[in-house]
Amino acid sequence: MSISRTKSYRGFLTIILLSGVADAKVIESTTLVGFGEAKYSENFSHFDYVNPEAPKYGKVTYGQIGTYDNFNRYASRGVAAKASGELYDTLMFKPSDEIDTYYPLIAERVRYSDDFTWLEIDINPKARFHDGVPITAHDVAFTFDKFMKEGVPQYRVYYSDIASVTAKTDLTARIEMKKPNREKLFSFAQGTRILPKHFWRDKNFSEPLMTPPVGSSAYEIIDYKTGQYVTYGLVENYWAANLPVNVGRKNFQQIRYDYYRDETVMLEAFKAGEFDFRLETSAKFWANSYTGVNFDKGYIVKKEIPHQKPESTQAFVFNSQRDIFSDPLVREALTYAMDFEWMNKNMFYGQYSRTRSYFQNTDYEAKGVPSKEELRVLEQFRNKIPERVFSKEYQPPVTDGSGRIRVQMRQAFKLLKSAGWELKDKVMTNIRTGEPLAFELLIYSPTTERIAIPVQKNLKRMGIDMKIRTIDTTQYIKRLRDRDFDMVSSAYGANPYPSPNLMIVWNSNYLDSTYNTAGVNDPVVDFLTAEISKRQQEPKALLSLGRALDRVLQWNFYIIPQWHVSEYRVAMWDKFERPETTPKYDLGVDTWWVSENKAQLLPEKRR
Repeated sequence: MSISRTKSYRGFLTIILLSGVADAKVIESTTLVGFGEAKYSENFSHFDYVNPEAPKYGKVTYGQIGTYDNFNRYASRGVAAKASGELYDTLMFKPSDEIDTYYPLIAERVRYSDDFTWLEIDINPKARFHDGVPITAHDVAFTFDKFMKEGVPQYRVYYSDIASVTAKTDLTARIEMKKPNREKLFSFAQGTRILPKHFWRDKNFSEPLMTPPVGSSAYEIIDYKTGQYVTYGLVENYWAANLPVNVGRKNFQQIRYDYYRDETVMLEAFKAGEFDFRLETSAKFWANSYTGVNFDKGYIVKKEIPHQKPESTQAFVFNSQRDIFSDPLVREALTYAMDFEWMNKNMFYGQYSRTRSYFQNTDYEAKGVPSKEELRVLEQFRNKIPERVFSKEYQPPVTDGSGRIRVQMRQAFKLLKSAGWELKDKVMTNIRTGEPLAFELLIYSPTTERIAIPVQKNLKRMGIDMKIRTIDTTQYIKRLRDRDFDMVSSAYGANPYPSPNLMIVWNSNYLDSTYNTAGVNDPVVDFLTAEISKRQQEPKALLSLGRALDRVLQWNFYIIPQWHVSEYRVAMWDKFERPETTPKYDLGVDTWWVSENKAQLLPEKRR
């Protein structure tokens, strides 16, 4: 066996071992790069978007809608406390200014074969759980087995390509693949939170946990009242506090989440000084509700922080597994019921832009007609996808903003007639069965009801009955898991690039997962998402595949797209400081800190 040394991305020292048996290469490094190049060198001291001198000080309280009944984020039933999943650290950490690069946290170094059939992870010998017990490779192996046997179904499906996770030594874990897959190997290192074997081995991981668990991260639960509040305290002598990935982060000594049942009540509580920080999502609230004596005194400040991050796809999502929404013609017809231009002018104060892509604000957003490269991908499915994929740019319906949508209604009626529906006595009726076109929008927030009512009214004008049903968050989550809904108002996470995570959201292998909200079961989508997962090291191919997937999803009308805003709307009691640099892909609140001097100027409750 010969050994040679080369440099990996931007200064990382990589050791490549050449095996005479199978010509395999073993790459050893302190980082895992899933996309592009690593930004930080092996000896980096901290991320660019932090203040390494930030003090560890102060208490911060957030408002949270809903309730909770346990502390097991990964249980198959119940509602876990906010941030309870973050009690456990991961092996590697992904910063907020890179797309898909991971740096050491519990791990110290990694080794993997360049054919991605296995990965070995060396555990930092200083790593400890909160009770002082060392974190070992045995905990890593136990975690995988526990998730696979008792964890949520999507974990088992997603990591089904992993053959085994074993403890090679006390401090070296080895992941073996059934078939080569770089993304699954790297994702395990960054995406799996490591459980303490000594705490969980005698407990059913699928069941709710009524008392706080033993964790390993920067925070532990120090106080709670089930369903009402939970308080996390900064762990004294946290073993990883001075690692480069943590320097300048996790600066609040205490973090508390107070629960509210109503969004309006929660906002009034914030203004009265019951909690510290709001990231506002309601244009109405932002325009009209942030006033009062505490604003006049300068205790509360509003900030609009611009960003260029990829946008989530917020939408009314059809459950295409329901018979009523199985026909894309029906789904398309209903998109004409949203008069975004009127809503933006009269409800949102002109603050929003219409979302049209699942890769909004990225290079992967499908615009214009397909390029030659995209056509090479799409042509093989010419008879399996809508013809407009090849000839038109998708745009959501546009109105004149007057509130009169007769033109749009005529287009909707044409589509519905083609799908076997007609208007009888002002009721949209199925020609074959005589059944009316009626369905239920399932929500848990009055804020969602406000934006749904204009759509409901326009549908009523079309002879379509959309009932709006509001339930509590516990029921909502259960019905979402059981796919017991016609339509929900939801969001697909922002996609900075076409990652293998798209498999969970769109591939039919994940149909039983709550992430595949629209219930998509389409061989073309399956092919495109699978190709994306396979070709992560081919940037040109990903560009074509990502745009092709965007077009196919757009023209199948799985959603009624809503809107987005290109800034963070933040209101806070004026005690925070933040670094000069905001991370590209996040607001970066975990890098903020409380200024003792500013806090002393506030009422005692909010210091």
